[in-house]
Amino acid sequence: MSDLPSAKEVFTRPLIKDNPVMIQVLGICSSLAVSSNMKTALVMSLALTFVTAFSNLIISSIRKYIPNSVRIIAQMTVIASLVIIVDQLLKAFSYDLSKQLSVFVGLIITNCIVMGRAEAFAMKYPPVLSFLDGLGNGIGYGIILCFLGTVRELFGSGKWFDITLLKTVNDGGWYVPNGFMLMPPCAFFLIGLLIWLTNQVYKINTKPEYDTSRKDAS
Repeated sequence: MSDLPSAKEVFTRPLIKDNPVMIQVLGICSSLAVSSNMKTALVMSLALTFVTAFSNLIISSIRKYIPNSVRIIAQMTVIASLVIIVDQLLKAFSYDLSKQLSVFVGLIITNCIVMGRAEAFAMKYPPVLSFLDGLGNGIGYGIILCFLGTVRELFGSGKWFDITLLKTVNDGGWYVPNGFMLMPPCAFFLIGLLIWLTNQVYKINTKPEYDTSRKDAS
């Protein structure tokens, strides 16, 4: 249909211009908690991207068969099933990372990014566009999380992916690690700075991102 947004627009818009963290201010809790190093940041990004993309795809595919009165329950069932798959895979193949991420993998079920895209996009648009929307939002979230993980790990411990890049004074080098970088309040201030910078570059658009006036843009 001619009134459908283009696939390119759907995928690229959440990367920067309508980023779920910087513009929509969603997913803040996990951004604060799991971005102290790149490993946990990257794994959390991949997990949320997988869940968001495939939950959108599944929900969009069955949207015409979901009664309006139980749509939230249906969405959460799909999302929870995907989160369980991710959680069990993590425990099976990377138990240490699973322990570091703690409850935050399970909390993807209630993540506002995942629930928001399912309700606002997947319930109204075709499966392929919905998948791209979920993929774009997941990657947009991951960009911010990996940026935070890089900055916090590098300046907090002199490492990146546990590889020493800045040799600390304790190891005979010159760099003095900033312990504040590894604390959640640091991530809060960094996110605030990113939001401010983004608002200077992109003026907030008060119009809806897509046409939401229709019940189903199939």
